[in-house]
Amino acid sequence: MAGGGGYGGASGKVDYVFKVVLIGDSAVGKSQLLARFARDEFSMDSKATIGVEFQTRTLSIEQKSIKAQIWDTAGQERYRAVTSAYYRGAVGAMLVYDMTKRETFEHIPRWLEELRAHADKNIVIILIGNKSDLEDQRAVPTEDAKEFAEKEGLFFLETSALNATNVENSFNTLMTEIYNTVNKKNLASVENQGDSNNPGSLAGKKIVIPGSGQEIPAKNSTCCSSS
Repeated sequence: MAGGGGYGGASGKVDYVFKVVLIGDSAVGKSQLLARFARDEFSMDSKATIGVEFQTRTLSIEQKSIKAQIWDTAGQERYRAVTSAYYRGAVGAMLVYDMTKRETFEHIPRWLEELRAHADKNIVIILIGNKSDLEDQRAVPTEDAKEFAEKEGLFFLETSALNATNVENSFNTLMTEIYNTVNKKNLASVENQGDSNNPGSLAGKKIVIPGSGQEIPAKNSTCCSSS
């Protein structure tokens, strides 16, 4: 399981660095989710991200030091060509919509298509319905998002950057799955040395998604950079 890490990073040895990208329409709360996770902060007057920004936070997963390098990509159309280059090398992605704005959810398939076009095909993806504190303004039923996530093989959680609901859980779920997949692939590589035709032993695994009560097929992930 993932343990707490120091906000703003930690000193000492880092075992892995995992690059994660946040994508979705403008104003769905991507930057606020990142600020809450990386610095435990929330700003009521946050401005739109211009281009790309990133922050880091170091976590402990099974006694290993994991640095999450999280890239916050602008949601505005005019920046999409610029940010597409930043998908390369990402081993995880958060696909974020605003649960009070139906159109941001309806754009998720387009964002997912773009992500899969530019990122590694085995990237670990979690679908995030943000602003769960505004339940009285909900425009996207939880079941709609669960159904989409199951169909596409994604993890899914609803979050609130404002009150921190499920923010830690969502990042930890993503980082732990990346870490577990890396370990499984390393183990499979050792066990199957010399068998280049073996597709790996990860197919068909199921993982329970914290908070959802669902099982969704786990997706394999290629590795990270190791420090």
